[in-house]
Amino acid sequence: MLLAVDCGNTNTVFSIWDGDSFVGTWRTASDWRRTADQYFVWLNTLMRLEGIEADITDMIISSTVPRVVFNLRVLADRYYNTRPLVVGKPDCLLPVSVRVDHGTNVGPDRLVNTVSGFDKYGGNLIVVDFGTATTFDVVAEDGAYIGGVIAPGVNLSLEALHQAAAALPHVDISKPQSVIGTNTVACMQSGVFWGYVGLVREICARIKAERDVPMKVISTGGLAPLFQQTADLFDAFEDDLTMHGLQIIHKYNKDNGLEDEH
Repeated sequence: MLLAVDCGNTNTVFSIWDGDSFVGTWRTASDWRRTADQYFVWLNTLMRLEGIEADITDMIISSTVPRVVFNLRVLADRYYNTRPLVVGKPDCLLPVSVRVDHGTNVGPDRLVNTVSGFDKYGGNLIVVDFGTATTFDVVAEDGAYIGGVIAPGVNLSLEALHQAAAALPHVDISKPQSVIGTNTVACMQSGVFWGYVGLVREICARIKAERDVPMKVISTGGLAPLFQQTADLFDAFEDDLTMHGLQIIHKYNKDNGLEDEH
């Protein structure tokens, strides 16, 4: 069984793959101070609550928070007797190429989303990930990652408004009833929601014009379902895009004879 771990700036997701499907998925706050022992107790408790018995033999990690990786490596070694694959490291092969400026370090989450998106939808793809940052990943016809766009995340923008303007409250993002707000909260929600709809629509239109080929737009990430309500903004929504990509990358490495090294 495979334990797939996706560590983002805000949350870390653990999923167990039994060879056919993900049998359990759990989420916790990303914290580099959390020890391997704490991870193990937390994960085992949740597995028991759901009646899941898993003999984990392999582990793969994608992390945008480098300091978290050490304790996840200890978790793999101490409790599962395995050396994890870490996306972005030289010994973790990718089934797609990366064509960006020399010396550029591409976030592992973006590489995983590229692999997953290409597997599900083929090439000529834009993957929009609503995380701490809102990212646009461009997938070429042959599945290669060829660059993208990074914009501030939705919640990050709301928090910046709250912190920079003393009179503006902290609000939760939601789709407003109307564009014109009649109170402060509604005005902020409208500005952020419709502002990001415009941002996504314009950036995707410009990417398509620059590439000059038909492209599908796929959304993923925590706030993606909220924006999925907007007609014609996305061709599809994928809740488990990153986890699907992690298990594909793990299988690719095993199929290429690297399983004994990990």
